[in-house]
Amino acid sequence: MGAHPIQEALNPMRNFMKEFKEFILTGNLIEIAVGLILATFIGAVIKAFVEGVVLNLVAAIVGKPNFDQVARIKLNDKVTTLDDGTKVVGTYLEFGKVITAFITLVIVGLVLFMILKAYNKMRKKTEDVAGPTELDLLTEIRDELRRGRA
Repeated sequence: MGAHPIQEALNPMRNFMKEFKEFILTGNLIEIAVGLILATFIGAVIKAFVEGVVLNLVAAIVGKPNFDQVARIKLNDKVTTLDDGTKVVGTYLEFGKVITAFITLVIVGLVLFMILKAYNKMRKKTEDVAGPTELDLLTEIRDELRRGRA
């Protein structure tokens, strides 16, 4: 006698849930989640560094807290009213904002490069300690067997 039709219909769902549970509990997904959380906070640290240190150095050199107002070209004097009632005078090409964003990008890239460089250095040390490879062990066994026959 076969299984009940409802049980047969539920089997694919049970298999799906079992596979999903295995997927969620694998180390890779957990590592990705931890990496994402760390990246979020590293971004905050880098932003604080850029705004609190680098752009203050820019302010000391250029006289402004960032490049937003430094490279700004006025196109017209038209008065525009925004949705919130704020009036804006003039239209500008604001290359300074791009320069500030580019400096931030370069610093973020530099910090991430240093983190990856340190990570690769630590990983290389652990790989060096790993011991002989499978090929090394097989070669050693072959050599021992040859010595034993002679």
